[in-house]
Amino acid sequence: MKFGLFYELQTPKPYDGDSWDPDAERRVFHEMLEQVELADQLGFDYVFEVEHHFLEEYSHSSAPELMMAALSQRTKQIRLGHGIVLTPPPYNHPARVAERIATLDILSNGRVEFGTGESASEMELGGFGVDRGLKKSMWEEATREIANMLASEPYPGFDGEFFSMPARNVVPKPLQKPHPPMWVAASRRETTMVAARFGLASLGFGFETPEELGERATEYYRLLREESMPIGHALNPGLAVLNTFMMGKTDDEAIRRSAGGPGFFSYSLGYYYTPATGDTHPPGGRNLYRAYRDASPEQAAQESVERRGFLSEAEIRKGEPEDEVERALYRAARSGNAIGSTKRLRKTLKQYENQHLDVMVFVAQAGDRRHEHIMESIDQFGRELLPEFHERHESVHRTWRAKQLRGLEFPINSSI
Repeated sequence: MKFGLFYELQTPKPYDGDSWDPDAERRVFHEMLEQVELADQLGFDYVFEVEHHFLEEYSHSSAPELMMAALSQRTKQIRLGHGIVLTPPPYNHPARVAERIATLDILSNGRVEFGTGESASEMELGGFGVDRGLKKSMWEEATREIANMLASEPYPGFDGEFFSMPARNVVPKPLQKPHPPMWVAASRRETTMVAARFGLASLGFGFETPEELGERATEYYRLLREESMPIGHALNPGLAVLNTFMMGKTDDEAIRRSAGGPGFFSYSLGYYYTPATGDTHPPGGRNLYRAYRDASPEQAAQESVERRGFLSEAEIRKGEPEDEVERALYRAARSGNAIGSTKRLRKTLKQYENQHLDVMVFVAQAGDRRHEHIMESIDQFGRELLPEFHERHESVHRTWRAKQLRGLEFPINSSI
């Protein structure tokens, strides 16, 4: 497998106050830069950063293109992934997306990963006037045309359902030809299969188990071979899975360090992705971190149990919802596949490797986790585990991937 880091730029308010420390956002932004710079030095493969708007405390990453531009000058090897750009035109005009992606590709010397998606948060949809029922169609139309703008000289123009523009030469052009590798956010199995049919890599937000990942990998690569009609000008085959991440010298130390990270990540994500929140959330008027801490005595008791030791896989999955998105939230709060000592992570991550996962993406910066613990975890993983997984990726996984992709007629533009 290859490995990456994932960022929302979470900035919880203090429990005992209704406003942030004046230095809070500056601190979180610069801590991310330091963390990714260290990951680059240690050989991590990817960093993915979201684009979200108006989601106070949960995500302050509203201008990821600027963070990625800063990282392009502070790093040398790590791939800079938009995870994702909101491509429906009311969020971002397709030509502006193409210009920014190409510019970042030039600044980074060809290290951009172009992730795409829609968002399902009413705070964002309502804020930009995006019709929930049309957002998927908007994504498809805009994503296809952005790829055309990046690859065509000149762009012949377009008269579509959701945006139109005359012929123009959209400049600059990216270094990676025909365009940077393309991804789509996938919180449901169905979207992963859409990714295969469109020739896109799937950035999985479902916190899939190794067994689920194995089934998806088999079907994804079958569809890629048999039914793919690329939305862009090249295929980017690949499956990525998110997992919460924290390390320590012992499992207990990692659990203590992780504490309020996964729980707050899940709680705040669920809060904003409930449709009614768009009507009930008072902008600037709620302390979400306090609400999370006070929400449920039963949840606090369960967290106490989990901190004393890891639950079994069966216990982690016990009682989880049937709906895929709700299940992902449940797992985000409880999953511990990338939390623990070196010994534990080696064992649990090997299960994903055995099921042919391409990229494991770690959620490190979340909730009230401390910067120094995240830095120590990145360093521990990079020195003690990353080299052996990289070695097997080159010697074993690439052979398996080549077999899956044999016979494809479309060009492949993949960093995996």
